[in-house]
Amino acid sequence: MNSFNEAFPYSHPRMPVMARNTVSASQPLAAQAGLRMLLAGGNAVDAALASAITLTVVEPTMNGIGGDLFALVWHEGELLGLNSTGHAPAAWTAEHFAGRSDMPKVGWDTVTVPGQVAGWRALSERLGRLPFARLFEPAIDYAERGFQVTPQISRQWAQQLPVLKDQPGYAAAFAPEGRAPRMGETWRFADQARSLRLIAESKGDAFYTGALAQAIVAHARQTGGALTLDDLAAHRPEWVEPISRRYRDHVLHEIPPSGQGIAALIALGLLEHHDIGALDSAQAYHLQIEAMKLAFADLNAHVGDPRHMASPAEALLDDAYLAERSRLIVPGRASAPVAGTPRTGGTVYLAAADASGTMVSFIQSNYRGFGSGVVVPGTGISLHNRGEGFNLKPGHANCVAPGKKPLHSIIPGFITRDAQPVMAFGVMGGSMQAQGHVQMTSRLADFGQNPQAMCDAPRWRVEGTQVSLESHADPALAEALRAMGHAVEVAGRDSLDFGSAQLIQTTPQGYVAASDPRRDGQAVGF
Repeated sequence: MNSFNEAFPYSHPRMPVMARNTVSASQPLAAQAGLRMLLAGGNAVDAALASAITLTVVEPTMNGIGGDLFALVWHEGELLGLNSTGHAPAAWTAEHFAGRSDMPKVGWDTVTVPGQVAGWRALSERLGRLPFARLFEPAIDYAERGFQVTPQISRQWAQQLPVLKDQPGYAAAFAPEGRAPRMGETWRFADQARSLRLIAESKGDAFYTGALAQAIVAHARQTGGALTLDDLAAHRPEWVEPISRRYRDHVLHEIPPSGQGIAALIALGLLEHHDIGALDSAQAYHLQIEAMKLAFADLNAHVGDPRHMASPAEALLDDAYLAERSRLIVPGRASAPVAGTPRTGGTVYLAAADASGTMVSFIQSNYRGFGSGVVVPGTGISLHNRGEGFNLKPGHANCVAPGKKPLHSIIPGFITRDAQPVMAFGVMGGSMQAQGHVQMTSRLADFGQNPQAMCDAPRWRVEGTQVSLESHADPALAEALRAMGHAVEVAGRDSLDFGSAQLIQTTPQGYVAASDPRRDGQAVGF
């Protein structure tokens, strides 16, 4: 068990929640929905699911019913992994995308089979206590009776409207008055309530083989989509063995590919060979950035659906390979990343924990905000654009093909020490997620920070060779990194490019739960 570091070194810190049972989510109403399940006798899995289902209603700008999910669950002394992400439609052949150089970003040709609903059921049946339908009650209530839209969500809604308004079904569903709802307005969505009730009553069958499946496929036929009833009916959630990497005296666990979690493990394997330096020093930031650049180079070159990877995860995490790659990191000098050659062989995140010791690290997403922009009329189902994650490079592990899963950005994280649970955590935000996992793990393992301090600390993000720093980073840090050769920009105060984190850490007395001020996050407990 872990002692609690009482230092809060950053300006305007939040205080964490300390309790025997707790939920930390990206929206307060969703966190409270999970707490209701715990108070009703449910466990952390019930709480996580109720929060996740509620998030599809109260934070539609970041997820919806038609998305994917991953989860890591510590239960009865074992860490379990669930991959409930969907596959490409059978019609997505090379000929289907002929003439394109890149995958589209919106519309039907980004819609893979949504796996999320089946994942809800799989978690509930294997690990939950409460009846499946009970978990939907808060979400259905908010969809029917309405909720007040927060300033953050109103802003995100308005930003996405110009891009998505012409996609089939979007404007009628999410901009019925020709605009996004304003801050404080009450948003109701009866169609979504009816769909959630159908899913609850059928334990998800309505979505894959019943009335909702028929509505999805009918909309596809009418508006140019490729999804069929056979595509939907073929989906199955997968229980998977998590992959892991020791870093200092902690172990970070991730879902294996097709998720990008392996990039965080690669980066930590590279950092293991370097002295990280002092807390928040330019040296610490430089080394982490360089390790992440190399990890992303390998991720983008080698990772996709594991059934199509020439280099398996084990080869990319091989000790000798990582030691060799670590020599490409030069203290004090930025470099351009290149992929190695290993041996062949819009998102919401939440965490929940209960007094029995069960801990859940859970993430679901429509990918970019609302997703594809395609909304099924009369259902409130917004379909994700996860297919954008494929590429069109013949022979590549992540090249689009029928029945294949794309490389995923969403990843839940879990840290153990001496085979005991330490922290369930995640950082939302596209490629920021693996980078966020590296930063959180280092702050815990290298510097012993508490979850709220880890959450409040200024983050970095690297895309290619461009480094971004948060606005509250020390100005001297940017100058020091530039002197090392990094291309550095300091983001605006309202930037969402650095993700949003939720963390729950164990202590001898219970849990410490942290939420992120960058979004509407809230931790609750009792």
